[in-house]
Amino acid sequence: MLTPAFKYGACTFEGLRGYQDAALKEVHVFRLREHLDRLRFSMHVMRFDDPPPDEAMRRALRELIRANRIAGDCHIRLMVWVDGDGEQTATGPIGWGMAALPRDADPRVREGIHVAVSSWTRIGDNAMPPRIKVTANYNNGRLSGLQAKTDGYGGVILLTASGHVSETPGACVFIVREGRLITPSHTDDILESITRATVLELARDELGIAAEERPIARTELYAAEEAFLCGSGNEIQPILSVDRLKLGDGQPGPVTRRVQQVYFDAVRGALPARRGWLTPMLGGAAP
Repeated sequence: MLTPAFKYGACTFEGLRGYQDAALKEVHVFRLREHLDRLRFSMHVMRFDDPPPDEAMRRALRELIRANRIAGDCHIRLMVWVDGDGEQTATGPIGWGMAALPRDADPRVREGIHVAVSSWTRIGDNAMPPRIKVTANYNNGRLSGLQAKTDGYGGVILLTASGHVSETPGACVFIVREGRLITPSHTDDILESITRATVLELARDELGIAAEERPIARTELYAAEEAFLCGSGNEIQPILSVDRLKLGDGQPGPVTRRVQQVYFDAVRGALPARRGWLTPMLGGAAP
């Protein structure tokens, strides 16, 4: 309890997903390299001393999956923290660890969710930068999520201090207008989401759907034909309504369903051109 990680939230982390491939022969972690790159950036900004090497974390992850005999879909939490009994500005010693648990399909991916716009404001880059994945940042999302839960919503969207759409406590936001995808830019106090980048690339290259990264006003959420959330944990979740205003016909829309399909094809190895995004856990050499 005396560690800076516990006292001050001096802890970086990544949430990763492992998927059983389309042939049901292997578990792959999706975009492991990108997750480790982002983790290294978070540790750099937090000035951690002597962070663990990528190869050590890769090796430990493979051993973890094998030792726990995880043969299907799973969620992985990789955490690196300031250990010892230092004070607020301590940058070492560094501890790290990881956990992996089986994860069944989330019914919200199929059924969708109803969300609210939070009265809480998203933290900003010059205060507690959302661009780095640090546990302390998530109290902002926790407060907004608790309020949404109390009010009977399945999720919540935070706005920036200037009133633009930012993200949810754990996922990025896309809306659909006139068949085009629109998502807040990196300057709208969002995490630089790996799933967001995946959706943008797949939409452009595999589906031929145009996409924009730009500020989104609150009322533009209400004008959207469709909307969805995306994140490693959330995957692709359709938004059915915002502030109890129905989007479209109140059901998951056709663009969202197309994005879901191509995304799950990618994570399960059914897109040959995207096999480089997959790192095998049970056999073979990790890329």
